[in-house]
Amino acid sequence: MIVYGKNVFNETDPKVIRRVKLSPTFKDQEIMRKIKENHIKYMVADQRDLDRIALHNQGIVIEINDYEYKDLSVIGKEEKIVLLLDHLEDPHNFGAIIRTCEARGIKSVIIPKDRSVAVNDTVMKTSAGALNRVNIIMVPNLVNAINKLKDDGFFVYASAMDGRDYKKVSYSDRVVLIIGNEGKGVSKIVRDNSDEIISIPMIGSINSLNASVAAGILMYGIEN
Repeated sequence: MIVYGKNVFNETDPKVIRRVKLSPTFKDQEIMRKIKENHIKYMVADQRDLDRIALHNQGIVIEINDYEYKDLSVIGKEEKIVLLLDHLEDPHNFGAIIRTCEARGIKSVIIPKDRSVAVNDTVMKTSAGALNRVNIIMVPNLVNAINKLKDDGFFVYASAMDGRDYKKVSYSDRVVLIIGNEGKGVSKIVRDNSDEIISIPMIGSINSLNASVAAGILMYGIEN
């Protein structure tokens, strides 16, 4: 995977970095120190070559190992809220949601293997380093994952426009919060396997929110 930028370098585990390409005018001494201390391979490349790889690269392009997804076994007994994304598609939304999860103290995010956004360079950059502190769990079947979490004591709340006001819900001790696809919302099969449908009241003329905004409101609205 190719990522870029000074912040991304500083937030990336040196162990997953394969190689770094730097512009001839790159002068960040702290990054150079980290490169040398961690014995990271690097080379100087023409700025035009770096720009062809990624615009706004700040003179540094990083080749890293592909992201290693986790499985459900990483969810600890102490975790009170787990987020499940039902076929989200926008990597900017995904990155923003990961960032909010880290700020909220949510450690695990579940995504399906097929027809879903995956961890890529945009997600890494948008998450602003939070990806290193949140487990992204990829599962072959969302319903099976939901049932496994129910067996582990979780109560499942899916967000939809026709649900109960999220502020009036008494939440379980362990919560799975489901955020649906940007256009289609939560799929019928996932909805049918949820315990309760919750919603954010809409007062204005716009009847829906950006997925990452809705996720943020609900994550902080849940008190358990």
